[in-house]
Amino acid sequence: MPSNDGSRSGFRVTLGLGGNVGDPRQAMAGALKALDADSLIEVEAVSRLYRTPPWGPVAQDWFLNCCALVRTTMQPLQLLEKCKGIEQTLKRQRIVRWGPRTIDIDILTFDDVSLEDERLTIPHPRMHDRGFVLLPLAEIAGDVRVRGRTVSDWSLECDRQGIEAVSDDGDWWRTS
Repeated sequence: MPSNDGSRSGFRVTLGLGGNVGDPRQAMAGALKALDADSLIEVEAVSRLYRTPPWGPVAQDWFLNCCALVRTTMQPLQLLEKCKGIEQTLKRQRIVRWGPRTIDIDILTFDDVSLEDERLTIPHPRMHDRGFVLLPLAEIAGDVRVRGRTVSDWSLECDRQGIEAVSDDGDWWRTS
């Protein structure tokens, strides 16, 4: 969102998106379009789409994941409510933690903000351990610092097993 002088304004925020129920590609594209349609949010970059193995204790299908870099004038909890509203519109059901889902939108980083709230922790507390977050995030925001290191640095050490890009570029969401 350009300001009156043409420079970028607002907070620089990274998001992780994923799903493994129904048509997750369509759900993530819909979520990104809904975010971009909000006058307080601008989607600046989206990673390629990745097929990733399930993570966590629940047996389930493989996921599709991506990351997005957005600019917003919203505050963190306001953006969280926006993301949860989009998830609800796309029929997200919260039945089992780390279980199957149509769509998941996580706030990963929010400029240099650190936040610990019962609803939201920034930076995301487990993002530096997850290849399905780090690989797509390194494509679009490798310079972002988490726990004293850049996302690019973290991505060099993450578990990449089974993770594969399934789109040629980050424009996949505009045509879905």
